[in-house]
Amino acid sequence: MKRRNKAGGKAAKTQRRRTARPRTTAKTAHQRKSSSVDTANRIGLLEHRLNEALEQQAATAQVLKVISGSPGQLEPVFKAMLENAVRICEAKFGTMWLREGDAFRAVALHNAPPAYAELRRRNPIVHPHPKSGLGRLVATRQVVHIADTLEDQGYLVGAPISVAIFETAGARTILVVPMLKDNELVGGITIYRQEVRLFNDKQIELLTNFAAQAVIAIENARLLNELRQRTDDLSEALQQQTATSEVLRIISSSPGELKPVFNAMLANATRICEAKIGLLYRSEGDVLRTVAMHDAPRAYVRERQRDPIVRLAPGTALGRALATKQPVQIADISKAPQYLNAPPGSTVAQFVKLSGARTTLGVPMLKDNELVGAITLYRQEVRPFTDKQIELVQNFAAQAVIAIENARLLDDLNKLNQQLEQRVTDQVGQIERMGRLRRFLPPPVADLIVASGTEKQLESHRREITALFCDLRGFTGFSESSDPEDVMALLREYHAAIGGIINKYGGTLERYAGDGVMVVFNDPIPVDNPALQAVLMAIEMRAAIGALIEKWRKLGHDIGFGIGIAHGFATLGTIGFEGRFDYAAIGTVSNVASRLCDEAKPGQILISPRVLMAVEKDITVELVGDFTLKGIRRPLTAYNVLDSKAAD
Repeated sequence: MKRRNKAGGKAAKTQRRRTARPRTTAKTAHQRKSSSVDTANRIGLLEHRLNEALEQQAATAQVLKVISGSPGQLEPVFKAMLENAVRICEAKFGTMWLREGDAFRAVALHNAPPAYAELRRRNPIVHPHPKSGLGRLVATRQVVHIADTLEDQGYLVGAPISVAIFETAGARTILVVPMLKDNELVGGITIYRQEVRLFNDKQIELLTNFAAQAVIAIENARLLNELRQRTDDLSEALQQQTATSEVLRIISSSPGELKPVFNAMLANATRICEAKIGLLYRSEGDVLRTVAMHDAPRAYVRERQRDPIVRLAPGTALGRALATKQPVQIADISKAPQYLNAPPGSTVAQFVKLSGARTTLGVPMLKDNELVGAITLYRQEVRPFTDKQIELVQNFAAQAVIAIENARLLDDLNKLNQQLEQRVTDQVGQIERMGRLRRFLPPPVADLIVASGTEKQLESHRREITALFCDLRGFTGFSESSDPEDVMALLREYHAAIGGIINKYGGTLERYAGDGVMVVFNDPIPVDNPALQAVLMAIEMRAAIGALIEKWRKLGHDIGFGIGIAHGFATLGTIGFEGRFDYAAIGTVSNVASRLCDEAKPGQILISPRVLMAVEKDITVELVGDFTLKGIRRPLTAYNVLDSKAAD
């Protein structure tokens, strides 16, 4: 409906009130936009860091793969390291150096400019100026970070390597990382940028890790090359490379298995030395054990399989070889008295009769001049072995010793690994068990159970103990009139104070409920004088809680502290249900300690007569009187502990 205005009488439009709507202010919108941008930036930063970590892990894995796939070959390892380091660290090119005396040899380049690569090809060895990056690396054995070559002291003084790296490669920012073994500088890795831009900490750390891996690769190659060199030295001394190769192949393909190695040695030694029969023995004290035979008479083989032990006969080639630790041969055993006079049933006589042997050679197997075994070869004709053949058998004997030692080391390593695995398994089990037991048992009980490997201590048993019970006077009234937060704060202070003292004196925390705490001594950990231990702990508790009581009084809390101690027999063990057990002491001694605590006035430590008898030489007490305790048929005389006589 229209209404007229006063002036012209024209109808005026009725104005409707508009409901105020909340508007998003420019500031709020800006904040939301800014928050979204911050979130996006954080996500982007996290993704960038994750990508960096993954890239570094992938690079490290690639290098380790190259190391494992190229034993003794350093060139592919160095190239892989440099390639990954240059790429991930956003450098232009890189060089790896190995130290040779006071000089460095460039052993690997990656993406080097042609002029610099040609320079290093013609002159791979560099004698660094003290002011150059490599020179400072020698002096400090620390990372050298050159922000700008043109402003670096090495370039300014005209150090040849500093000038050359700029003129041939345009390097500006340079990072040099040492390769250290036992704090000795063995080389370095240098990466270069052609613009002035410092490397960040993560890139420096990554290059340092590559340097450490390079040192490991060098050391592995050195050890492997030394092993190969020793093997090559043995091989060169052999008359027939094929025989040695076969034996070494069998050794390498049968780690820890000696029988195929011994069989191959005997077969090759017999064949190359033009013998008919070969025997290999291992020393066992004063006797020998037959461990391998080649082309021996069947009857003799059956006898040795039945009884592999051979007792040494003095004067025989084998006996003399072991006695002198030198090779011994007998040209014709049919004319040697020690063979002719051998008892008819002896091993020597039996073998000579069955084999028709004439010429024999005995070679000892020695490790650090200690007898390990022996190899004997026999010919059925009279024909002495040559020096080269004897040397060949000596080499086989040395290889046999190496094989035996390798098998022993491998066996020891396997046993050690098994022991370590078992120890780790046991320790993990103990930790898990300890954590599980500590949830529901006092620490001493848990420790004892884990150390013993059995839970027998948890079973119900009877033992003479000292029980201590303590609580706060006036705590009930305080808890009823105070906020729950104040009550919890006070209890935390109280439990923290007495908890450390209980552990100090080796008490077993039987239980605690609110302000009431019970501690037992002499179970499960034996104590020489449990009563004295309990009283001394009570004295220290009283002093510690006394200080807290003064603090609480200033806060308006009227609280006291009392202790009761009794000594006697109790039944102890776990009570509860699966998942929640408590260690409990049940008996009159627990009740007496609790009742004495109830009778104790603030600051008193009431002890029973049995406790007094155990501590009266060390503790000063005063008679309090007789108490009729609930649950105790006869009145009990109680004494208040004043202090230890040592303190007096």
